Amino acid sequence: MTLSGHIPDHIPGHIPGPTPGRISGSTRVFLILGDPVAQVRAPELFNHLFARHGADAVLVPAQVAAGDLAGFVRHVLKARNIDGLWLAIPHKTAMVDLLDRCDRLGRSAGAVNAVRRDADGTLEGALFDGVGFTKALAHFGLPAAGRSALVVGVGGGGVAIATSLAAAGASRIALFDTAPGRAAAMAGRLAGEFGVDVVSLARPDPAGFALVVNATPLGLRPDDPLPFDTARTDAGAVVVDILMKNQPTPLLRACRARGIVAHPGFEMLVQQVPEYLSFFGFDRIAQAVQDDASELRALFGAP
Repeated sequence: MTLSGHIPDHIPGHIPGPTPGRISGSTRVFLILGDPVAQVRAPELFNHLFARHGADAVLVPAQVAAGDLAGFVRHVLKARNIDGLWLAIPHKTAMVDLLDRCDRLGRSAGAVNAVRRDADGTLEGALFDGVGFTKALAHFGLPAAGRSALVVGVGGGGVAIATSLAAAGASRIALFDTAPGRAAAMAGRLAGEFGVDVVSLARPDPAGFALVVNATPLGLRPDDPLPFDTARTDAGAVVVDILMKNQPTPLLRACRARGIVAHPGFEMLVQQVPEYLSFFGFDRIAQAVQDDASELRALFGAP
């Protein structure tokens, strides 16, 4: 995917570093911000790719409290060898207000998960969660265009997925969330932005939808209820549970027991990786990963 805006000439990706995996004075630095941050897997993944493909770059985790985000970003990006940021919970939404430019998906969803400093010093953001999801659907032979979808859970992941489904031409999108008003507000926003039929539901009923997505945390704990009644799912529907812990999740097991095609969220992550790499100027690595993602799937431990 080509993103608008100029990629600074000094961002690496086209010129291999002298010693893969070794940090030097010329190493380009990227940070992933979160609070907490111990759970993020991006550093191990991207640092492996940088070393594997000879890029003189490193991704470092940084635990930053929500109240410190604006000040931290303002000061840390004054360092000329720090070229950009990955964003984890809870910073994806708050980061939008600190940007000079943002891609359409990020603007529509009100969240970003990547920020780069362009050559003129301005900050540009992009959102890849939903892009990864729609690319994963295509990988499974299930293009989003013309498909009806129910997204259960309209937090960060659900908003990104719903936004990309709307951008990809889904025929009808329904949203459900337990937070009062959240689904209705997002439905109105997406309908206005993309001209797609988007509605909010009072309960998460999967009947009548070709695609059903669990974007809630239900399933992380063994005593969690299912996010929706699988018995109400159409026989030909496809279910995606974006949770990646406790595999297969209770929802995946329940769907498969009924003969419903159901996928975990691993491929969504795999398909985001080339988008991040391209956004930060690592076009050669992005293309290599897009051409053959088998190593990525092994690194993620995808089933």
